[in-house]
Amino acid sequence: MGDKIAYFSGESIKDIALPERFTFPFFYEPHPLSRLAAADLQYYLETHTGLDHNFGLENDTDGAPIGKMFGVLVIKDQQGRLGYLSGFSGKLANSNDHPKFVPPVFDMLTENSFFLQGLEIITGINTRIDQLSNDENYLRLQLELKEALQTSNTDINALKAQLRLNKENRKLLRATLKERLNEADYAIAEADIINQSLADKRQLKYLSDEWMQTIRELQAQVVAFDAQIEPLKNERKERSADLQQQIFEQYSFLNKDLKRKSLQEIFKETPFGKPPAGSGECALPKLLQFAFKNGLQPIAMAEFWWGASPKSDIRKHQQFYPACTGKCKPILAHMLEGIEIDANPLLDIKEDRHPLEIIFEDDSFVVVNKPSGLRSVPGVNIDDSVYSRLKQGLLATEPLIIHRLDMDTSGLLVVAKTPSAHKHIQRQFLQRTVRKRYTALLSKVIHQSGGMIDLPLGPDLFNRPRQLVCFETGKKSVTKWEVVKRYADTTKVNFWPLTGRTHQLRMHSAHASGLNAPIVGDDLYGTPSERMYLHAAEIEFVHPATREKVSFAIEEGF
Repeated sequence: MGDKIAYFSGESIKDIALPERFTFPFFYEPHPLSRLAAADLQYYLETHTGLDHNFGLENDTDGAPIGKMFGVLVIKDQQGRLGYLSGFSGKLANSNDHPKFVPPVFDMLTENSFFLQGLEIITGINTRIDQLSNDENYLRLQLELKEALQTSNTDINALKAQLRLNKENRKLLRATLKERLNEADYAIAEADIINQSLADKRQLKYLSDEWMQTIRELQAQVVAFDAQIEPLKNERKERSADLQQQIFEQYSFLNKDLKRKSLQEIFKETPFGKPPAGSGECALPKLLQFAFKNGLQPIAMAEFWWGASPKSDIRKHQQFYPACTGKCKPILAHMLEGIEIDANPLLDIKEDRHPLEIIFEDDSFVVVNKPSGLRSVPGVNIDDSVYSRLKQGLLATEPLIIHRLDMDTSGLLVVAKTPSAHKHIQRQFLQRTVRKRYTALLSKVIHQSGGMIDLPLGPDLFNRPRQLVCFETGKKSVTKWEVVKRYADTTKVNFWPLTGRTHQLRMHSAHASGLNAPIVGDDLYGTPSERMYLHAAEIEFVHPATREKVSFAIEEGF
């Protein structure tokens, strides 16, 4: 155990008071002890060359760059000494065994483990599937079948076109012969025409049957290969599910009272119903497990990203991040049971600190200037919102919310006063005819003057409300932007969202393929500040009663 604890020197912590409660893991400002521990771990990562992992930083080893989430847990041992534990999420250089870092809750990679044995069998199945799928005869048959289907379709359609022309010609011929021939001669000619029609039908049937026979023979040969591949795929699926189940059964988490709960128990009551893949592999559960197992008292925690940013998510080198909600929150609810924890700062809302200004009102709608820190609609734990304030006296009628702004975004919000106005303006939002302009302060100097950002977005199902960039399943998200003013370390920009995705402007600002500059104060994708510097400055739409365009603007002084 001793080699896993890095003890603080008395000099380094002499002026630092212990926190009164343990860190709230899902929204926090790192305690000075956590920052001290993180700085020490980061120095270790910078100077230690034996990790054999490419983080995507300078002088890293070969291989694809993979950034990694690291965690520190400040602890007090049984002698009252303060130190910290280090951990990482997932595996590091395809291994769980590294000096300085705590072990996993369950090590799948130990020699001859059931996981490695099961993985070896699945790898063998994959190899066999790949061999069959890439067999030269199989590929040739697939190509021949595809070409046969295309050529048969072309040939049959060409013959059908010719036969339709023949039919039209026979129709014209009948009309001509009926005028020129007597009844007996016409009957002889008609019989010949009927024979021509029957011959055309026989020709079409012969061609169709010939192609059908060719296609069936090719399909039978392709199916013979498929019949070998499909059972292998089914076996792989079943073995993978069984292996995942065995893995989940090995994960058992402690709390301070040494009460154990398995992953299955923990996730049984969640919306998932079962553990998502990778559950229990994040840094904080590993750190707490080691602490409880060895009689160490958790004092504070922090997690930070080390390395290159991932392609889909927003993670910045050396920046602190909260624990994930989908995989970690249910586990930590058990592990931190009985430990006094900091209050969730998102629930610490003083209702009188956010005055709500009405800038326009008529019989159809009201336009308010929503302050940063006020919700658009009530939440599960917070009632204070634009909706509740309007309902409680600022409006004589029931407010009908048309669109929303994030709690930390300030600016113009339109609320309907009648169902017809709500329907009319909402349709404009759905049809993307509402023109909106936002102003933001970005966390670095942007040298370009403007442009377009096109990055498809979708929800991070295991870490809501965060979004991900995904070119496969994400929805199209387009933003026009333009620099307003450059400061020493920041840039003021205007945004025109051409689509209306969740967190679109925040993601397009922060993502490495966007502007790579989080909005100042963005606590999800950047660094917290006194507020998030994003403001809905202008909105234009068609008035539901007058059918004329109306425009409202209110600038924010940043």
